[in-house]
Amino acid sequence: MRAWAPREARAGHLTVFERLSAGPHRRGVNRVYIKTYGCQMNERDSEAVAAMLRARGYRIVSDEHACDIMLLNTCSVRDMAEQKAIAKASNVVSRKRRQPRFILGILGCMAQNRGSDLLDTLPDVDLIVGTQKFHQVPDYLDNLRAAKDAGLPVGQTIVDIDEEAGSQNAIRDHVLEEHQVSAFVSIQQGCDMDCAFCIVPKTRGDERSRKMEEIVDECRGLAERGVREITLLGQIVTSYGRRDYAHAGGTTPFVQLIEKVHEIDGIERIRFTSPHPRGFRPDLIEAYGRLPKLCEHVHLPLQSGSNRILRAMNRPYTRERYLEIVAALRAVRPDMYVSTDVIVGFPGETDEDFGQTRELFIEADYDMAYVFKYSIRSGTPAATLADQVPDDVKEHRNQELLSLLAENSRRRTAGLLGTVQEVLVEGPDRKGLRYTGRTRGNRVTHFDGTPDLIGRLVPVRIERASTSSLYGEIVG
Repeated sequence: MRAWAPREARAGHLTVFERLSAGPHRRGVNRVYIKTYGCQMNERDSEAVAAMLRARGYRIVSDEHACDIMLLNTCSVRDMAEQKAIAKASNVVSRKRRQPRFILGILGCMAQNRGSDLLDTLPDVDLIVGTQKFHQVPDYLDNLRAAKDAGLPVGQTIVDIDEEAGSQNAIRDHVLEEHQVSAFVSIQQGCDMDCAFCIVPKTRGDERSRKMEEIVDECRGLAERGVREITLLGQIVTSYGRRDYAHAGGTTPFVQLIEKVHEIDGIERIRFTSPHPRGFRPDLIEAYGRLPKLCEHVHLPLQSGSNRILRAMNRPYTRERYLEIVAALRAVRPDMYVSTDVIVGFPGETDEDFGQTRELFIEADYDMAYVFKYSIRSGTPAATLADQVPDDVKEHRNQELLSLLAENSRRRTAGLLGTVQEVLVEGPDRKGLRYTGRTRGNRVTHFDGTPDLIGRLVPVRIERASTSSLYGEIVG
């Protein structure tokens, strides 16, 4: 739906906005603050919007109190994420009344999920833009600013949540900070998996991939700008190109893409997220053994360790198959680091089901995990299932897995003491006292360094460790 929705009627026709120039309007102030909620995909979308706005003459600021335009890029995976964004937007309304030319926009998944219904709660929002229309944000802001500069009453909200063919190709521009050494590259958008608990197919649309050569060109350009580590992004990143490219000698399109990025001079490390267990075919597992730039760290969503719950979730694998994948990865790379997503309290989950999740959680020996209490998402199959689990039971199971994770992380991290780890130097830490970077296993590491080391791979002997960070000294 693309509309200019009058706030009192929620519908309407294109009016004076269309008679204003679509070009940038320099009379008005143009400082933009973008707040991002949710996943790395949302972070990448926000960065692309920022790059497009900069190219149009807008200034991106880090202080929300110094902005003239506030854009909230939202998440809908859990109800709490939506409520946080709504609360933030509500708090900004009083500022709009003090500053008539102030513009407030809501972008992304919540915008796509709720559309103009958001105006029932947030009638003063100026802009609602869905996940396939990020590239339209500069034009819409130009129009809104032009109306305000002209002193015209702005009693309408721009709402655009239409699908758009090829929109996945619009997320390609980057805003790189000085000496930035890592970057996200979006390769695929949308999802066709239809997991019973998940709203992503509604908010992100059908699965669609970018052209391989365009992705490789983007990565090559990033390498020329000093980026040394690429993280390939997609809703189901391992499904990349499955409808667009043929398998070559048993190699899936996703692995073909990794191979091409691997060949780029200057790129030293490759990561990807978020995959699906179904995508871990032999060629991807074997790639960890033959492609040295592919880091031995994988995020492998589990969701549940109970086959009965996995079927109810519409997850097309079993606990046995999941453990086979973990074992195969560690057979190729014994030092493989594994993180995961787990949902506790899915409708109908019994103590026995949770016990199976707990057992698998221990056996998989995770380095990191994101544990979520099931959240009802309207419009998903699970929302209407019987046997919803009480909140106190969800909380107990959540805390039990978090306790196991903390114990496991301490043990895994302690095992790194005395070892030498390859670290990609990112720059000074937040306090400016030492330098920081990440190991190939994605552990944050602190050490003494100098500016000339930024972007280099250095050997660091680990001398001390906390649950989440390593501390050491450069060897040699």
